[in-house]
Amino acid sequence: MRSPDGADAMDESAGVVIRCQDSRAVGVKFCDRFSFDEDSVHYAVEIWAPGLTARVDEVVAWVWDGDLAPFLARLAADYRGWDGERSWQTNDRDLAVSAVFRSGGHVGLTWTLRPWPRAAGGWDASVTTWLEGGEQMASLAAGVRHFLAGEQQ
Repeated sequence: MRSPDGADAMDESAGVVIRCQDSRAVGVKFCDRFSFDEDSVHYAVEIWAPGLTARVDEVVAWVWDGDLAPFLARLAADYRGWDGERSWQTNDRDLAVSAVFRSGGHVGLTWTLRPWPRAAGGWDASVTTWLEGGEQMASLAAGVRHFLAGEQQ
C-alpha cells in the first residue's frame, strides 16, 4: 500500500500508516500484529497529532465479527459520497472509526482509541485523517485487509 504522500505505508515492520492529506502531522498506524489462534487477530493502533500521541496495544479483530477492512471497502465503494456519519467499532469498543464525506470527494475518518472503556479513570483520544474518497480509500481498505490477514503486499 502507498500512503497518501506516496511513501511506502506497509511492510513487516511498519504495518499500515495513514497520514492526513490536510495536515501531515496527523496520522494513524496499525502495527505489531499477532495471533493466538485462528479466531482472532491482535494488533496495536497508534494515533498522533500535534501535542498528542496515544496507543492501544491489544486491539482484537474476531474472525466471526465484521472487521474494519469491509467497513473501509464500503466507504471506498461509495466514492461519490453519502449523507451523515457512518461508524464502526471493535467488539470491545477500544477502537472506533467514524466517517463523513465532504465536498470535493474527501472522506474524514475519525479514529478513536478507548482502552478499558468500562474502567473508571479510562481515557480516549481521537484524530481525524482526511483522504480522497476513491483511490486512497480503496488503497487503505486493501492495506488494512492485508495487514489483518498477515499478508505482505
